[in-house]
Amino acid sequence: MSFRTTTAIDYVEDVAPGSGALPPRAWYASSDAASLSLNGTWRLRLSPTADAEDDSFTEPGYDAGAWAEVAVPGHWVLQGHGSPIYTNHLYPFPVDPPHVPTENPTGDHLRVFDLPDDWPSDGDATLRFDGVESCARVWLNGTELGQFKGSRLPHEFAVGHLLKPAGNVLAVRVHQWSAGSYLEDQDQWWLPGIFRDVTLLHRPAGSVRDFFVHASYDHVTGEGTLRVDSDVEGRVTVPALDIDVATGESVTVTVEPWTAETPRLYDGHLVTEGERVPLRIGFRTVVLEDGLIKVNGKAILFKGVNRHEWHPEKGRALDLETMREDVLLMKRHNLNAVRTSHYPPHPAFLDLCDEYGLWVIDECDLETHGFVEQSWRDNPVDDDRWTPALLDRAARMVERDKNHPSVVFWSLGNEAGTGRGLTAMAEWIHGRDPDRLVHYEGDINCRDTDVYSRMYAFHDEVEKIGRKLDGGTHKRRELPFIQCEYGHAMGNGPGGLADYQRLYEAYDRLQGGFIWEWIDHGIRHPELGYAYGGDFGEELHDGNFVCDGLIFPDRTPSPGLVEYKKVIEPVGIEGDGADGTVRVTNKYDFADLSALAFEWSYQVDGETVEAGALSVPALSPGESAEVKLPEPPADTRGGSETQWTVRALLASDTAWGPKDHEIAWGELPVSARPSPTVAATDRPTASEKLIHLGPAAFDARTGALKTIGGVDVSALRLDVWRAPTDNDDGAEWQTDTRYGMLWRKYGLHRMQHRLDAVELDDDALTVRARVAPAAWEVGLSTVYRWTSDGTRLRLTVSVAPEGDWTVPLPRLGIRFGLAQADRVKWFGGGPGEAYPDTKSASMLGSWHSTVDELQTPYVRPQENGARADVRWVEIGGLRVEGDPEFWFTARRWTTEQLDAARHRTDLTPGDTVWVNLDHGQHGIGSQSCGPGPLPQYFLRAEPAEFSFVFSEVR
Repeated sequence: MSFRTTTAIDYVEDVAPGSGALPPRAWYASSDAASLSLNGTWRLRLSPTADAEDDSFTEPGYDAGAWAEVAVPGHWVLQGHGSPIYTNHLYPFPVDPPHVPTENPTGDHLRVFDLPDDWPSDGDATLRFDGVESCARVWLNGTELGQFKGSRLPHEFAVGHLLKPAGNVLAVRVHQWSAGSYLEDQDQWWLPGIFRDVTLLHRPAGSVRDFFVHASYDHVTGEGTLRVDSDVEGRVTVPALDIDVATGESVTVTVEPWTAETPRLYDGHLVTEGERVPLRIGFRTVVLEDGLIKVNGKAILFKGVNRHEWHPEKGRALDLETMREDVLLMKRHNLNAVRTSHYPPHPAFLDLCDEYGLWVIDECDLETHGFVEQSWRDNPVDDDRWTPALLDRAARMVERDKNHPSVVFWSLGNEAGTGRGLTAMAEWIHGRDPDRLVHYEGDINCRDTDVYSRMYAFHDEVEKIGRKLDGGTHKRRELPFIQCEYGHAMGNGPGGLADYQRLYEAYDRLQGGFIWEWIDHGIRHPELGYAYGGDFGEELHDGNFVCDGLIFPDRTPSPGLVEYKKVIEPVGIEGDGADGTVRVTNKYDFADLSALAFEWSYQVDGETVEAGALSVPALSPGESAEVKLPEPPADTRGGSETQWTVRALLASDTAWGPKDHEIAWGELPVSARPSPTVAATDRPTASEKLIHLGPAAFDARTGALKTIGGVDVSALRLDVWRAPTDNDDGAEWQTDTRYGMLWRKYGLHRMQHRLDAVELDDDALTVRARVAPAAWEVGLSTVYRWTSDGTRLRLTVSVAPEGDWTVPLPRLGIRFGLAQADRVKWFGGGPGEAYPDTKSASMLGSWHSTVDELQTPYVRPQENGARADVRWVEIGGLRVEGDPEFWFTARRWTTEQLDAARHRTDLTPGDTVWVNLDHGQHGIGSQSCGPGPLPQYFLRAEPAEFSFVFSEVR
């Protein structure tokens, strides 16, 4: 005799989307119908398998007093029950669809609730789950409602017949793994739980179940046409437009259109027999025309970012204020678009995008990336058995979000290969909503999509695409191009953003892109600061690849975001400072410049000596004007470096930024600085142990610098090593040269310094050395030549490569230690870090900081904190002037210690501050998942000479 014991959990491995749930419908935040939030403290029992416990806990009267308590929304693994798992694309379980491991953590959740005293006694009720990972089975008062999959999608159940005034028992069994997990292999933490809102909604007789707001805009006539389709009859009112029409009827009136730059929303209501639903209506039309994505008749340029939902303590359980903080940060950094990678966000986020103005590519909760490891064999999107689940996910996204004007694209998902299921999704979406466009990057021939989309295309290929020289199918060649992911923001970087933006602005076909990604997914950890993949004992993980955002886990902007803000600024400011004229260009797609105020300032050696308002016309999009600057101040001292700085600021408070918030800026050089000079008038003198030259003392045997005046200096020597960035190291799958690995292969992290000669002559101390790695023939012949005028000390470093150098250098300069240093002041680029291909946002000026504030707190420590184009710096009692300008870095640990650290907490400040003065730095690029630095940003091993002038600060 044979029998099965697993029938009760067969739904876990069923490819169907679930059973019992109501059809999907439009989401709205509130109405005059009653609602009850069931968020809060729930009871949790965690089991190791899907079938470890029976369902007796679902019955009224069950005693769960010994169970743990967890917050809902929340993930149980972030509340002390189990551990999170991070993989980029590999499934953390055997690939055998639709089967999942027997070891399947399962959380039984219980919430007992009473209805409010004023809860209506008539009508029906709906129980809504906005997000549960990855599979849930639901009971109310002992009656099973159904099961569902689709973690980042809403599911509703009719429950009115089951409710009672008090003691309602809501039971939810949540499985970490299910057949649905095969469709949710996004690059993120695997975090089971009820992580979005749970809400009970009263449904009065005659209430709205679903409605569809159609609000188009005719850019020729300036009129908008509104029609609201509803499943029940009602009326639509928009007081500001004097609209009062029946549902299903169209009305055309003069309107202000909605765009991401001018997000005009009209408040209205949908009123039916049983409910009054607020509407926020934005009139806009999205079309594919002349091979371009056009909104309201104009081609748009996406300046976007990919956004995973993340909070360092709550995971994907985001509250409204955290979502608002994201949107405000985006707007204040000139972003105009979001791709909701790789699932629909919390619905309230789209309300914020409507309100503040962001274009949205709304992406379905679908990724099967792990199947790439088996050449996409058995991929669910090309298996008809899975198509109902795919269509269910598409419908739940589109129906939920269809009334948001911010949504201009529906995306089928991400990195799921190709197949019949995707085609079915595209056909359904095109049929349901023909007024938006469809996106999917994996559709390389654009069979099902309305845009040619790529990830991480190199600059030269992007230019070919812009010039329509890229080949491909006829349909693809006629479509616009976007990069749905580029500029991988992992660690220090990304580099090359300005070079991409120049291409986007040069070719109409290139309609911008979306940086990967918005936020580092670090998990706050008491010992590690922020944890990443592998820090929770995962057998399979992808390390800190989950920390690849433009903001740090605590939502502090990274230098990458500051760089991106500058690169995509919507006002161009350039010109010739010497002739006193500035050219201002409006780079907005829709807005004129009337909302901006302009100001000028005049700097002498980095210090502002005069400033004032600048009158700039309210230029229309695409227009430019030559604007005359005032006469420069007459009392500037001669022999100084001077420049104009022109800024564009918000003229008044807006919904997302305060008055005087900086939108754009430009610098216009007037006169260059004179190079520092030191007359070699002092003669070196030697004793048994020391050589004296001007204010300095050197070791008589080695020629090593010991002191400058009263300042001790240690271990000054040529330095070529930097702690490789994530972009230096590159991604494992990269076929191009990964320079971080090559640098280690060739021993650049362990250079040896051979002293060849210490020479004294009438006006100089010269130290000759060879700097080279063990085991290789290559080296750097290095000459340190010291001269002085008695008070100042000049070091000239001459470097000549020896042997066949086949790799660029990480850096080239000198490093030394200071025993006492805290405050830092410099004239050069700032206020933040910059490297050769990340210095668009580096503003020339006079800056000050502390050594600790110079550090950039990347989640995984790496090269950081360099200030570019430095003329002079004062630190630890020393003033150093450069010829030519240089990069400056200072840390309380060595580069070697920085390189060895895996978390910020591994770095222990020492007694010495290590200073790097660099003649050159290798570019950054974004090879952690994209191209490395462009050739013009390579630091090649070539003959070089550079000088520094040291003096004591008194």
